[in-house]
Amino acid sequence: MSELTTVARPYAKAAFDFALENSAIEQWHGMLIFAAAVANDATMSTFLSSAETLDKKIEVFLNVCGEQLDDKGQNFVRLMAENGRLKALSAVVALFAEFRADYEKEIVVEVTAATELTKKQQDDLAKTLEQRFSRKVKLNCTVDAEIVSGLYIKAGDTVIDGTVRGKLERLAHALQS
Repeated sequence: MSELTTVARPYAKAAFDFALENSAIEQWHGMLIFAAAVANDATMSTFLSSAETLDKKIEVFLNVCGEQLDDKGQNFVRLMAENGRLKALSAVVALFAEFRADYEKEIVVEVTAATELTKKQQDDLAKTLEQRFSRKVKLNCTVDAEIVSGLYIKAGDTVIDGTVRGKLERLAHALQS
């Protein structure tokens, strides 16, 4: 995946910069997501790997995308196709989303709890995390009964393990040392 990320980075950066200049970040994000879904489709992937000419591949790909891509989006996809980079569209979408989140001062936080969090608990947690990270926080909450109690929070590279299970594991490790 890191090779695709390296290939996708300049495309994602160019797309994001263009979208930012034209106040069309939401629109471009949507177009890229759709184009990546088309490129990842099994039938389309097989077609793109076939011996068809490049012009035919681009024509079919753009016809499938239809009106989901504006003229600039079609030019972007055409450029990626001409450079043999359509397989990197998913990585472009992921990087574009990172650029967007960074621009919008937003961070996605994965929260795992033993039980379902109430709306108030989620709001309080989001408010606390917004102060800690100095960014707008979007919570993705999941439930895992194996953590016993507490929260496991992952935001980018930061991990906060406030679970009873985690505390017990750290205690066992300390006692064994």
